[in-house]
Amino acid sequence: MNYRACYILLGIACLLVSCGHELGSVPPPSYKNRAKVVTAVIAQATARVAPSNNSSNSSNSSQSINVKAELWADNWFALYLNDQLIKEDSVPITTERSFDSETVTFPATYPMHFNVILKDYIQNDTGLEYIGTNRQQIGDGGFIGQFTDTATGATIGVTNEWWKCTVIQTAPLDNACAAEANPIAGQGACGFIALPEPTDWKSPTFDTSKWLAASLYSADQVGPKEGYNDISWKPEAKFIWGPDLKTNNTVLCSVTVYKP
Repeated sequence: MNYRACYILLGIACLLVSCGHELGSVPPPSYKNRAKVVTAVIAQATARVAPSNNSSNSSNSSQSINVKAELWADNWFALYLNDQLIKEDSVPITTERSFDSETVTFPATYPMHFNVILKDYIQNDTGLEYIGTNRQQIGDGGFIGQFTDTATGATIGVTNEWWKCTVIQTAPLDNACAAEANPIAGQGACGFIALPEPTDWKSPTFDTSKWLAASLYSADQVGPKEGYNDISWKPEAKFIWGPDLKTNNTVLCSVTVYKP
């Protein structure tokens, strides 16, 4: 082999080694933006999904306990266990500024399927209150609740992001409606959306997977008034509502609570 051929082979070898180093220096893809999976705390209200089928869950489901529910709403709520009405706000939704808390005790077995209908006061489908006065405005809502085992004092559930909600009345669709001299539902800026309650939505087998997680709000955002301070709220209990605290006027929310 002549010297020229040797030099050519040596050059090719060096080139291959250099390329290998370059390829090996390419950093691995970054995973810092990968979504994190958050696990629910079993002692709190959890999303409506079927628990694992084992002997422990079977025995737990047959044990009845007395549950104390403490609830506050702006303006009105109705609480159901499955489709059984447990407590309706004692102040009618037709009452302006109907702020009050409610406490009720009832027997229940695990798993407990809680459903609530939440309504903010509106005079009509414009979504406004105090229509025709200098206080004409879009109101806002808010609901908070906690559930306690009366025998042990343990908190078995609270309102939090594990509740699933859907909005069936939204108004106005344009906030400019609040400035209308003669607001009329469905006209101009005062458009609205009104849907019927889904069939059998209070059933434990109803699929809420397409409902949104409840939106959480602070006490400052809701501005709770009369009755709120009558209850000693757990830190875990949060105000819930639809995505828009002002224009979402009727909200349905649901949750299943399993034994801690």
